[in-house]
Amino acid sequence: MRIMGLDFGSKTCGVAVSDPLLLTAQGVTIIRRKEENKLRQTLAEIERLIEEYEVEKIVLGNPLHMNGTSGIRAELSAEFKEKLERRTGLPVILWDERLTTVEADEIMMEAGVRREHRKEYVDKIAATLILQGYLDYGQNRV
Repeated sequence: MRIMGLDFGSKTCGVAVSDPLLLTAQGVTIIRRKEENKLRQTLAEIERLIEEYEVEKIVLGNPLHMNGTSGIRAELSAEFKEKLERRTGLPVILWDERLTTVEADEIMMEAGVRREHRKEYVDKIAATLILQGYLDYGQNRV
């Protein structure tokens, strides 16, 4: 069994997948689209990756405000969650993603990635952090 982590944004979707033992998350790709509401190709690519990696569950970042309330991005993520569940038949868990993009940016700064290149990787790293947070939470509950 593997779990997929997604960082869903307005024009990108970062993708990460767990190892079979559900211990670590690895960044896989960033799915890019030209328009925010054009999700058909994004969903098709996610389905392809689900099959390729034999994914049985999806963890979707939930972009809450710092005070814990939902805004427009969180509402769009909830709608995307419903579309994913209908299309894939897999359970989709919304996972608090507050500060993952900031953390991803800090990781890249520490690694020496130039500022102009960080946008190329930030969503994939954020998806990895979302999934790793979920995996770590699960390990601590056993």
